[in-house]
Amino acid sequence: MFHEDSFFRYLSLERRLSPHTLTAYRNDIQQFIAHCTEQQCLSSVTELRHLHIRSWVVSQIESGQSARSVNRRLSCLKTYFKYLRKRGFLETDPMKKIIAPKTGKRLPVVVQEHQMLALFTHVEFGEDYGGRMQRLLLELLYSTGMRRSEVSALKINDLDLGRMVFRVSGKGNKQRMMPFARFLADMLEAFLKIRGEMFPGTAEPWLFLNRKGQQLSPESIYHIVRKHLSAVTTIEQRSPHVLRHSFATHLSNNGADLNAIKELLGHSNLAATQIYMHNSIERLQKVYEQAHPKGAEEEKSE
Repeated sequence: MFHEDSFFRYLSLERRLSPHTLTAYRNDIQQFIAHCTEQQCLSSVTELRHLHIRSWVVSQIESGQSARSVNRRLSCLKTYFKYLRKRGFLETDPMKKIIAPKTGKRLPVVVQEHQMLALFTHVEFGEDYGGRMQRLLLELLYSTGMRRSEVSALKINDLDLGRMVFRVSGKGNKQRMMPFARFLADMLEAFLKIRGEMFPGTAEPWLFLNRKGQQLSPESIYHIVRKHLSAVTTIEQRSPHVLRHSFATHLSNNGADLNAIKELLGHSNLAATQIYMHNSIERLQKVYEQAHPKGAEEEKSE
């Protein structure tokens, strides 16, 4: 036995992970167990040793998985084995001798500020419910840095137009207050009016509804963002998370405090936020090279 069902119940009921994260954990664990049973001929987690995990890591890399993807799955396994030991299903941790594959430092992909300006200035969204909803969705993602799952889960009751704040439920159901600007408050007020006209008498609590009057799913949000970003940028990644990266990077570029960015993003520690400093440092380096006498001297000597 591998006790995966009880592990998934633990993640759902005690850890209260989001449906998206639960799906990722379920896929990773089930693929790992399939490898153990089919390739290693194991019938119980008590038979598992670090050599079996190493074999799985090798098979992942040989199948073309990136080191980053393998490391994410190893992190999932760490949580799994920690749970099994806590519940008495395992005596020792088979992950102790496992060395994670090395990964290069990947910088966040962002949309440039002038491209975001072009999106909201030149792209036609339409004045019907669908156009208004899609425009507001993009403005909100870029102006707040919310995750697509957080936007999908927004309820009208989470909105305080007077104070201009959202109550956002993030990873692990952690709640944070997200401020927004006056222009967004005006857009939200206008949208709520057209939403009421489009779906009179609806009992749905969600802020964003699809044309059938149902909660707008994270998958639909992804497709809307990809469609409209394609009009202003050719970057390969054109997802809601790129707008989250752009939100944080543009704040950093314009002098926002890193701790403030951390709170706005809902990060649990500062290390996750520090990656957004890289682009700011590059920008400052260019300013130095162009403006400082010594920087100018170095350019001339090249």
